[in-house]
Amino acid sequence: MIVRDARTLGQRVEQWQAEGQTIGLVPTMGALHEGHLSLVQEARTRCDRVIVSIFVNPTQFNNPADLASYPRTEEADIALLQGVDTVFIPTAEAMYPAGFSTLVQVSGLSEGLEGAHRPGHFNGMATVVTKLFGLSRADMAFFGEKDWQQLQIVRRLVQDLNLPLEIVPCPTLREADGLALSSRNRRLSPRARQIAPRLHAIMQDVGASIRHGEAIDTALQNGLRQLEETGFGPVDYLACCNARTLQPVSDEEHRDKGSAKDLRLLAAAALDSVRLIDNIVI
Repeated sequence: MIVRDARTLGQRVEQWQAEGQTIGLVPTMGALHEGHLSLVQEARTRCDRVIVSIFVNPTQFNNPADLASYPRTEEADIALLQGVDTVFIPTAEAMYPAGFSTLVQVSGLSEGLEGAHRPGHFNGMATVVTKLFGLSRADMAFFGEKDWQQLQIVRRLVQDLNLPLEIVPCPTLREADGLALSSRNRRLSPRARQIAPRLHAIMQDVGASIRHGEAIDTALQNGLRQLEETGFGPVDYLACCNARTLQPVSDEEHRDKGSAKDLRLLAAAALDSVRLIDNIVI
């Protein structure tokens, strides 16, 4: 069932809750691919009812051109969601009516990496997911690990605000050549699509170097050089961070812990003006 207004969604949710059914939410911005569908499948496995939202959220785009070029494929998306209990497709006016003046900000986690390069992005994201949590009254919400920083911010938001739902992380899905699935991939030229998997491959090399004892700064510098030589640019960041706090990790801290299991390598790099992000466990 397609729902475009909060009142109808609320009526459906009230009925499900009265019947004692659990509700899963999969928030998306549309342009769906197999990565999104894996979240839907996990939600269907774990919940009685599943809501998938499709909303290109204008408040998380700091670049108007990026918002304008974001792919909108509503008809195709709906076809992929056959069998989902409700597809919620609100308008921007419905989500942000005249006079809307509330902003949700998660300090610390939202300030580096993507936050440093996309001012306001995470405030918009945190605000809209808080609204979606309230509208759906979900018991569980499903997020992909590809957007690792986003996942940590949503976890903190739910913890800090004592929201009554569980955040369920789901593994990043990749093409056979290693490229992380993303709605932006469809904007890559044939040449860029051939180069794009090198982002993941180079990150794997950097991670292996750190695991084998190479200095973190040295491994990162080598990775940056390889990305630039391969054709990526600009490279916004290639960072080795604590997986939960997202703070950069020094060699001294790494040696003290004696383990790489709490480290995450995160990267953002442009390729033919298409900005790609990825992350891996070290």
